[in-house]
Amino acid sequence: MKYFEEDYAVFDLDQLSHVSKSAVTTAAKEFYYYSAAEVGKGDDTIEYLTAEKNIDEIYQALILGIRDYFKKMGFGKAILGSSGGIDSAVTQALAVAALGKENVRAVLMPSEYSSSHSVSDAELLSKNLENPYDIIPIKNIYNAFLGELKPVFNNLPFSIAEENIQSRTRGNLLMAIANKFNYILLNTSNKSELATGYGTLYGDMAGGLGVLGDVYKMQVFALARYINRNKELIPENIITKPPSAELRPDQKDSDSLPEYDLLDRVLYEYIELRNGPKEIIAKGYDATLVARILKMVNTNEYKRNQFCPIIRVSCKAFGVGRRVPIVGKYLS
Repeated sequence: MKYFEEDYAVFDLDQLSHVSKSAVTTAAKEFYYYSAAEVGKGDDTIEYLTAEKNIDEIYQALILGIRDYFKKMGFGKAILGSSGGIDSAVTQALAVAALGKENVRAVLMPSEYSSSHSVSDAELLSKNLENPYDIIPIKNIYNAFLGELKPVFNNLPFSIAEENIQSRTRGNLLMAIANKFNYILLNTSNKSELATGYGTLYGDMAGGLGVLGDVYKMQVFALARYINRNKELIPENIITKPPSAELRPDQKDSDSLPEYDLLDRVLYEYIELRNGPKEIIAKGYDATLVARILKMVNTNEYKRNQFCPIIRVSCKAFGVGRRVPIVGKYLS
């Protein structure tokens, strides 16, 4: 029957009982975003993640997830932080498609480290989607925090502490507006970030629903291309510029993480396929890189344990789909 929408059919149970196991297994594989091009022997062997695999179904699944969550929980309107980055842009486009443009409010919160095109890209996105948006610069709030903390910080050099103040300032502003107008905050973190702990608790990890929490970064890019398949809704510059949190001068995600196309493949091997380091390295991945990535996954379970509900589109989503202890010396 139809995916991701209500449908109706009558089935003969006697006929269903004769469907082969291999046919069911094949159908299950195709439902998710796996590539069958490089599979090995056996029904259960799936080798490679392909970002574009079934991206239309992932798109429809995410829209259904947002719409159902709001409708069934009795929520009406959504709010999100619009940074000019691809994750927030895709989340915003999905929310508009699911809830209607008048029910999605974007808030742009530039800091002194935000590039000029981040603001202009985010503005153009909201204009393309025709949803309401606000611009609230955080420079004065950020400097007020630094002023009050100066005696405690005791002139120590700039570090992740100052970066996270910016993220948590944005989280506070979004939650304040959400509380005042009865919005639900949509979180924009993707699965690659959640896997590696590349996020700030009570900052950019705040929210009532994780829209992209089961979508790897390369799939986010594929979703952006799919959203733009008929018309440029997400500005091209958002898709093509290097990803950055913009919390310090000239920052890029690649400063802290491996390149996403490689990172996602290792994460997929470890999380979805449940392969250990020996198996992953045997497939040709660098041992030092594998050890680094897997350590990030294992040591950041405490962050994921405090994350909001995630829309599940894979066989192994964080949260109820992947239950592991917070404290454990894995692989050591």
